[in-house]
Amino acid sequence: MDSNAYHQRGVSSNKAEVHQAIQRLDKGLFPNAFCKVLPDYLAHSPEHGIAMHADTAGTKSVLAYMYYMETGDSSVWKGIAQDALVMNLDDMACAGLSSGYIVSSLITRNKHLIPGEILKYLIDGTADLLEEWQNMGIEIYHAGGETADAGDVVRTIDVGFTVTGRLLRSSVVSINVPANCLVVGLGSYGQASFETEYNSGIGCNGLTSARHDLLAPNYAKQFPETFAPQSPAHLTYCGNLQLTDIEPQTGMPIGKLLLSPTRPFFPLIHKFLPLVKNELYGMVHLTGGAHSKALKFLNGIRVIKDKPLPVPPIFNLIQAISGTSDTEMHTVFNMGTRLEIYCSEAAAKTILAAAAEFNIPADIVGFTEAAAQSEIRIRRPDKPEISLLT
Repeated sequence: MDSNAYHQRGVSSNKAEVHQAIQRLDKGLFPNAFCKVLPDYLAHSPEHGIAMHADTAGTKSVLAYMYYMETGDSSVWKGIAQDALVMNLDDMACAGLSSGYIVSSLITRNKHLIPGEILKYLIDGTADLLEEWQNMGIEIYHAGGETADAGDVVRTIDVGFTVTGRLLRSSVVSINVPANCLVVGLGSYGQASFETEYNSGIGCNGLTSARHDLLAPNYAKQFPETFAPQSPAHLTYCGNLQLTDIEPQTGMPIGKLLLSPTRPFFPLIHKFLPLVKNELYGMVHLTGGAHSKALKFLNGIRVIKDKPLPVPPIFNLIQAISGTSDTEMHTVFNMGTRLEIYCSEAAAKTILAAAAEFNIPADIVGFTEAAAQSEIRIRRPDKPEISLLT
């Protein structure tokens, strides 16, 4: 596979052009927080800040459309609502806001292809999720939203949310990673206590590559609306699998593995954050850029992940079929670890105990050291060492 295949498909793992475009924007009260925190423009309290975040389920909604059209399984739409919400909520939790959310949805569809029943599945699924999270002790409320019929803008459907919350400035988590701290990794795979089936761990990032690398060419003819016509033909549905093929290790259809909802970590963060706040050096949500994400926040620090969490089957399958290099796999996909926490040894013990209560895989995956250049090294027993640099 071409090393630049992700870019040739019209997507970017590091969003370099986006970061270039927003350089002049103010970084808020806490420039090293994972999310921007503004002054409290609502109540004008000097002790509070406002956080706001917007994100979508990305091209995963295209995959949901394909799977629903082929199988009639409507459950995938609740998963898409969860994907779009969690991409906001976990980012905000990394900045210290793990409860007290107000959410607003924006669903844009091509009405010619996306019937009203799909909208109902999405909206009902959102309501179900908020109720489930409220029952877990999370304050989260729906403020309505917008559903737009814009077939001239989107080819199928785009599902997104904007989330707003108010927090004490003293509760904000800034990322200031020192040498000689520990790195705790939280797993994106398995079956957490609040999940009803196995989660592949793929989340929302890298789905363009995963979809085209795994699925067979017949999908290009069956669903021409699911890819940009400018995409190179040799990179369009160039795999050998069908959505309903069973992956032997998990016993699940390929389509359901790819559509595993992004696991929410904010309920877990809500549990341990008050206990370890003063011993945290930062939390990083490994989304765009995956394992290179932390490089944005490191300053003369080398992260050595010498005991990374296991790689789940879905990622091994993608790599085996596509021939993608180890380095690119770790910069496009979370590879089974979607949240990293930089902390003290005492905090690590508390976090691991809380993760065990949720049945979420977690472990101390590495440590930090001083370095002339910020770097992330990943060491797996069966692979050459990976080095990611700024």
